[in-house]
Amino acid sequence: MPSVKDGPCSLNFKPVPIKGNNTLSSLSKTVISKEMKEALEHAPGKSCVSWGIPFQIDKVVLVEEKGPPFSITLDPLKTEWLVFMHTSDIRPMEIDTRKLSISSLRGKGRLGEHAANYIIVYDDGTKEKVEIKRRHQVGMFQREWGDNSIQAVTHSKPFPYRAHHEQTASDWGGSQTRVKPGDNGKWIDWLWAWENPFPEKRIVEIRLEAKNGAILISAISQGKASSNPLRWQTRHKAIIRLAKGIEFEPSLDEKGLLKQIQLDLGQVISAQKRPLYPNKEWARTHNNQTPELSPDEVLIEYTAHQDAKFHLADGKTFSISELEDKRETEILRVINPATQRVTLQVMEKQSNKLAAVRLHIHGQAGEYLAPIDRHRIPNPAWFEDYSVDYVNGSFHYSTYIKGETAIDLPLGNVYIEVSKGFEMKPVRKVVSVKPSTEEIVIKIDRVLPWRERGWVSADTHVHFLSPSSALLEGAGEGVNIVNLLASQWGELMTNVGDFDGKTTYGSREAGGDSEYLVRVGTENRQHVMGHISLLGYRGNIIAPMTTGGPDESALGDPVGILLTEWARQCKKQGGLVILPHFPSPRLENAASIVSGDIDGIEFCRGIDPYSLLDWYRYLNCGYMAAAVGGTDKMSADVAIGSARTYAYIDTEMDFTYQTWMDSIRKANTFVTCGPLMEFSVEGKPPGSRIKMSSRGGTVNISWKTASVTMPMTKVELIINGEVYESKSIGPDKNEGYHSVKINKSSWIALLVRGHYADKPKQEVIAAHSSPVMIDIEGSSLLAKADALTILEQIEGALAYLDTVGTRAETKAYKRMRLILTSAHRSLHNRMHKIGHYHNHTPIDDHPEHHRR
Repeated sequence: MPSVKDGPCSLNFKPVPIKGNNTLSSLSKTVISKEMKEALEHAPGKSCVSWGIPFQIDKVVLVEEKGPPFSITLDPLKTEWLVFMHTSDIRPMEIDTRKLSISSLRGKGRLGEHAANYIIVYDDGTKEKVEIKRRHQVGMFQREWGDNSIQAVTHSKPFPYRAHHEQTASDWGGSQTRVKPGDNGKWIDWLWAWENPFPEKRIVEIRLEAKNGAILISAISQGKASSNPLRWQTRHKAIIRLAKGIEFEPSLDEKGLLKQIQLDLGQVISAQKRPLYPNKEWARTHNNQTPELSPDEVLIEYTAHQDAKFHLADGKTFSISELEDKRETEILRVINPATQRVTLQVMEKQSNKLAAVRLHIHGQAGEYLAPIDRHRIPNPAWFEDYSVDYVNGSFHYSTYIKGETAIDLPLGNVYIEVSKGFEMKPVRKVVSVKPSTEEIVIKIDRVLPWRERGWVSADTHVHFLSPSSALLEGAGEGVNIVNLLASQWGELMTNVGDFDGKTTYGSREAGGDSEYLVRVGTENRQHVMGHISLLGYRGNIIAPMTTGGPDESALGDPVGILLTEWARQCKKQGGLVILPHFPSPRLENAASIVSGDIDGIEFCRGIDPYSLLDWYRYLNCGYMAAAVGGTDKMSADVAIGSARTYAYIDTEMDFTYQTWMDSIRKANTFVTCGPLMEFSVEGKPPGSRIKMSSRGGTVNISWKTASVTMPMTKVELIINGEVYESKSIGPDKNEGYHSVKINKSSWIALLVRGHYADKPKQEVIAAHSSPVMIDIEGSSLLAKADALTILEQIEGALAYLDTVGTRAETKAYKRMRLILTSAHRSLHNRMHKIGHYHNHTPIDDHPEHHRR
């Protein structure tokens, strides 16, 4: 167990000796979880300093959930503070995601769950009992993003981190080239190859004469070569077959060498497990399907002299010239080189015009074939590349083109995949490349008319790309609007120079055709309270973009502004307010929703059932915000619009960024990962409110669904968060009708499930509408259990502000506290108005609740 010391020790504190019931090592024999046992070796031990406070860890105390209490006997001490270093085991959530039953979810961190009592006993016999709640005074030994504790901090304090180029490792920018030229350093010896015109004669002496300056000859070598041994050939590819049971080791040493295969007169450029694409069934497989990886074959790319040899780990060698003559040996096989320059065009069938698309091509061995102006090895790492590429599942590479590109292809079959969003039918096609092939033309067909009917698609959450790159990728994915968000990450600022508060890239005013648009907004962020996306606002950037310290804000920044305040400023500047990657971290976003400052709830990278359940709890309390989809794209392993928003704009109106914002505010939207829908209640679209008398009544519901990407399996009618009816449907096109008796205020929405044919056990929620709200006279839409969890979240935000949140100046602190308290009381008063009583915190405690 490591001794953790994150800085010098304060003399204001000293360890309190305790005699526990276990050592850290003996915990492996107790009832703690398997995950906790596996992590024990990383637990701090012995003498530690955390946040400047000393701790001595010898015997620890484990108190089991159903076990007896344990007493720590102390030498009598007087102190102003006791600081506990403690943690809790994980408690997995238990929920049937298919039924989507509503419960008082607290998230994976179990926000506010009563974990323990700590009872402080004094020498006069009096006691002080303290409730220990999860994500307040204690957290779990492992956490996910968004599961911070509100009144406690992790045992390691934040610290500054040097930029990559200031470290001894390879510099960040240089490493993106994936190559070092080897032509610099503190000492260089130069190699020169002289070809002897009389190789049959013996050389007996070499005389050296310096004419201008000194010459140093460090060594001389002799040998034979069919040509200049210092001149390598162009790139080639091959497949190496590893011995049975040998796992491929991809790491490089400091000289860029692999352990298992090397070249003498050349260099291995890259190596990866060979992708096993379904080439024989290629045209019948689904778009973006990732390949299996070969367990024993490695795809390598190399450049070398024709006399070079491969050297394998077992000592075997293979001549390149022999390999290229035979094409295959027992271990190595040559791949046809990509030398045929071809122009590839993709055209929309209806207009016969070039169309921006996402493009993938591979050869017969599974090797990726990129256009000549695109990455051959796309980089999927965070903030390391902003190229217009997409990496799905580590090895399925694609790129985006405007409709035409030049590409070098091998002779023989190549396997092409072309896609453009959710309305165009994807194409997987096999093309035979011959010496005469100079051009390949592929037609794509818009088979779903949602755009013609007034629906426009958007991604509400994209980072790091330039506006022009975002415009290309958005067009290639059929996403009409890309919201590119500037932000701050510690000391890093991104896309700030792209924000001007006025330009909509791709609009007619900016020289485009107004079919695909990019607008730069901001994601304003607070590490514990949460994030908020401010879209389309005009004027100056809303700053600061982050507060409260790392990893969002800079170290030492105070909690100086609330999400709710950012939201209100955005609206003053004409913008749209979205809660991104909802619901985490389940704190201040509750106050922002209750205060009515949120226009949309974002489902990020997919429609997670836990996120849905949290959204449902707000709908169950009458707080309606549109469902929107975003990706939080920060690297090439996420495609723009893989989860997207569809919003309806009347066909009589022009499509502009402003009309799109207006449509989101109306909430006539749905979120999708593929299937498209239309849904209405009594002819009213999502976002509508239907008023009914106290008698209630029957409502008629109609819907249509269609998909050309993910096959659909079920449609579910959701009423007040419960599955009212579930119906199996066909994979590509369906419609249905329902009549439902409503006797209390309710909301109704449509949910679509689906899965790919090769993943029958991986059914997902593929699309979800915003709701239609039904207000029945005398009936309030307010679920007690859900309202309580919302109150707890606001209370958590207040507790963070009051305890460990870095304190801003007093005026700002009081202002923020007043805003949170106001939201809390707004919901609290609604509950009391209809007779929902509950346990009170000091925020809303009043005498009548203590009467007996």
